[in-house]
Amino acid sequence: MATSRSKSDAPAPVASRPDAPKPESFRRAAADDDAPSPEGFLTGQLLIAMPTMADPRFQQSVIYVCAHTPEGAMGLVLNRPVVKPTFDDLLKQLSVEPLPPVRHVKLCAGGPVENARGFVLHTSDWTGEGSLKVDNSMALTASLDVLKVIAEGGGPRECLLALGYAGWGPGQLDQEIQQNAWLSVQPDETLLFDAQHDTKWRRAFAKLRVDPLLLSDTAGHA
Repeated sequence: MATSRSKSDAPAPVASRPDAPKPESFRRAAADDDAPSPEGFLTGQLLIAMPTMADPRFQQSVIYVCAHTPEGAMGLVLNRPVVKPTFDDLLKQLSVEPLPPVRHVKLCAGGPVENARGFVLHTSDWTGEGSLKVDNSMALTASLDVLKVIAEGGGPRECLLALGYAGWGPGQLDQEIQQNAWLSVQPDETLLFDAQHDTKWRRAFAKLRVDPLLLSDTAGHA
């Protein structure tokens, strides 16, 4: 789904390479949906920015990895809330009814790539045509169908709407992890969907029983 949100003309930061694969390129055949991610790949995991992250767009960020393959990776930043547009504004832009909606969804800035486009991360109890099944519990949908069903009061049990995404070219995320730019951890629904954005980074570290203030730029990675 496309919105009228303008793209930044700032230099491309880490995790936003222009040659990163499009989200559609990660869609797997239905027969492979239940297959686990290959060893070394982080599909369905959280990335936690190390305290030494220099890029301001990713400092203290928590990113859900929607896909990670030899061709690259894409994910959504979870802890950058968007105030404008509101969900109502977005539905009006896209001519999605009913207005006002029966149900509302939280919006976040998902990353610097294609930030005029919306992606709904949601529990897989609902999927539509074109949904990317991340794993057995989560899916990603970028069609208007999911917004319509949510506006009508239905749809997935938990969801958030991200504007834009973070993308990595082949081998880029692997290299950044080797350089201690990120730690990884298994997500939970609270971290994925709650609105406590100010504490999400520290709570993600707490899952690893790590105090981020005690980490140095030579720390190991998970």
